[in-house]
Amino acid sequence: MVEGERFRVVPEGNRDSKWKMLRSLLALVQVVVSERPDVVITTGAAPGFFALRIGKLIGAKTMWIDSIANAEELSYSGQLALKQADVVLTQWEHLSSSEGAQYWGSVI
Repeated sequence: MVEGERFRVVPEGNRDSKWKMLRSLLALVQVVVSERPDVVITTGAAPGFFALRIGKLIGAKTMWIDSIANAEELSYSGQLALKQADVVLTQWEHLSSSEGAQYWGSVI
């Protein structure tokens, strides 16, 4: 948390917990619609994908950065983001392609 700044917590959800995922989606609708960001940048998982998708629906620019842990292939959410985000980045050069995720450099 940063003193003097708003901090929002959204419940975690994933494919294995449908009700938690629904709670996460509803919380993100509330946050994104109330904040109306110009840009949504996320590093992944279902809540990140929801934030990206909702942001896109309200006209925000969107960027997905797939986790460095996904060294063999893009995450499932990252694969979904390819169809939705303005920019999708991978942190592994060998996972980039002209029609898929881009590689802009290494984090580590």
